[in-house]
Amino acid sequence: MKKKDQMLAKIKRQQEITDGARAANRDLTDDETREFNNLQGEIDALHPQVEEEERQAAITAERNRVAEINAICRQVGMEPDNYIKDGSTVEAVRKAALDQMIQRGQPSGVHVTQDEGDKVRAAAVDGLLMRAGVTVENPTEGAREFQGMSLRDIAIESMTRSGNHSASELLRMSKSDLYDMASREFFNPSAAFPAILDEAIKKAIVEPYTHAGTTFERWTRKGSLSDFKPTPDHDYVLSGAQDFEKVPENGELKESEFSTEMLPQRKLDTYGRSFSMSRQAFINDDIGFIATVPGRFAQAAKRTINKQCYQLLYNNAAVFDGKAFFSADHKNLLTTGTGMTSAAIKAMRQKLRTQTDQFGEAITLTPNFLILPVSEQYDNDLVSIFMSPTIQTTENTQAANPLYRQNYDIIEDNTLNVLAGSNACPWFMGDKGVSCVKVDYLNGNETPNVRRSEKARTLGFIWDFWLDWGITATDFRSMVKNPGVAL
Repeated sequence: MKKKDQMLAKIKRQQEITDGARAANRDLTDDETREFNNLQGEIDALHPQVEEEERQAAITAERNRVAEINAICRQVGMEPDNYIKDGSTVEAVRKAALDQMIQRGQPSGVHVTQDEGDKVRAAAVDGLLMRAGVTVENPTEGAREFQGMSLRDIAIESMTRSGNHSASELLRMSKSDLYDMASREFFNPSAAFPAILDEAIKKAIVEPYTHAGTTFERWTRKGSLSDFKPTPDHDYVLSGAQDFEKVPENGELKESEFSTEMLPQRKLDTYGRSFSMSRQAFINDDIGFIATVPGRFAQAAKRTINKQCYQLLYNNAAVFDGKAFFSADHKNLLTTGTGMTSAAIKAMRQKLRTQTDQFGEAITLTPNFLILPVSEQYDNDLVSIFMSPTIQTTENTQAANPLYRQNYDIIEDNTLNVLAGSNACPWFMGDKGVSCVKVDYLNGNETPNVRRSEKARTLGFIWDFWLDWGITATDFRSMVKNPGVAL
């Protein structure tokens, strides 16, 4: 462990001692006073060693700068001394070398194809994520070195490489002063440190969003819209009988007539929040905001979609034809709510399988999923309904179970329990092959967007977090509702 980290750990322990006494509204005990004083002595002894470590780090950084400048200048015939003396950065020298080669019309002999700063930022992003406990596949070269750095160290490294500040100047700054300087750079789009935080946050949200623990994806259909304007869909359908007619020899084909049927109007809305890394988080080197806070926002976005999908089913609002989603007119509602029984499943199957199109013609629907609230009783009932080869008849005899080993995807979600409270909790049956509810995203992008927020005079680094989606009931024929009972 570095001397600096040892000193910080001892300072933290001192703070814990004083905080504990303050919380209990008392003075330090004799043992606490003795430990505090011993820690202070150790801190005082470590202080010159820490200064020496930081001095050596600054010397190493300067040596690396001089070596890289010399290497670049040798390849293009430039004099390196002036660049070394005036504190020029490696990036500035590389640009000067490229400019000189362009003026001379000579081919590039120095490798400036990929900006060194991009490589360093990529390594810093991966190192920061790994330190925060985020899994990084194939880390960038150099990421392991950044993994052991604090936020302060990364800020110093980034600002030193920008060429606007020397390492020795930044190392002498307190964390508070360094934070103030980093805050001023936060609004500079080319500044490295804010860019590292941006990219780390964007990468950190992917896994939490993917594994948010939602269930709406299992019974809805994903869609895409290109803008926020209401999109009235139309469906061109055959009017009247749709059967093909027999054509006699040399007979004429009868022309079909089409009508345009109005379907649901799909529309996107924007949902979002903002979050920040506070000044205290930076000073305390709290990288938890990268591993936890953005990930929680990503999960909250997906859970909001999940909740809205189940609210659409539970609230049973009117759909595109002006009638409730589940209604007697739509022939997809049991008149009496029940618990989980074989009779209820058979009744729901019958309603689903006997649906007709808008002209009264038969359509083929296959019941293959159940949407249920969380219920131990329902779980037990389902085992009996689908796993028992025989059933007890009203005549007290055994008969073959017609539902034995029926293949249904059982989708349980506690959102229904929460929506129902102490009231009757509905459950549903449907056909996955037909889209009954569609979740649209702007241009098909279902991953939340993150953007650095330009809110001046705010004490903290702030990011905006948003996602564009819309949820629409598209076909009431492919789902049946059982009003259920109180659980």
